[in-house]
Amino acid sequence: MREDVMTILDLVPEGYREYKRRHGCHFNEALCDFAVSRMTKDDGQPIAALTRKEVEGLLRDFNVKVEHLKGYDHVFAANMCLADYLGESVPSMENLAKYVKNVIDDPDGYEGIVFCRWMADVVAKKVEVPWDDVVAED
Repeated sequence: MREDVMTILDLVPEGYREYKRRHGCHFNEALCDFAVSRMTKDDGQPIAALTRKEVEGLLRDFNVKVEHLKGYDHVFAANMCLADYLGESVPSMENLAKYVKNVIDDPDGYEGIVFCRWMADVVAKKVEVPWDDVVAED
């Protein structure tokens, strides 16, 4: 049975709607911090998260220029790579910097791709996001 679209829209939290009005499909600092705080390595241990300053330092150190930087999307992407791929398919921090560029500047991608993919995970995993806490301007 197909749910009525308006019923589904009624279930979208107001905090999410306000977040999207302010930030679009991009991470702000608070939402990035929330998302990254949930990341773990294969052994279940939390990652030692990279800060925005550290991520931008890596990009600069390895001369990786990301053309479509918005908000904290690159910080989220770097930490996701750190948690899930570094040491396996991404062998080094230089490759992590290149991964960030590949994800953010993907020519087949679209604006907000990192946020949208994360939101798909949030919905699928039924993660409760504290929208009212993360909506504030940075």
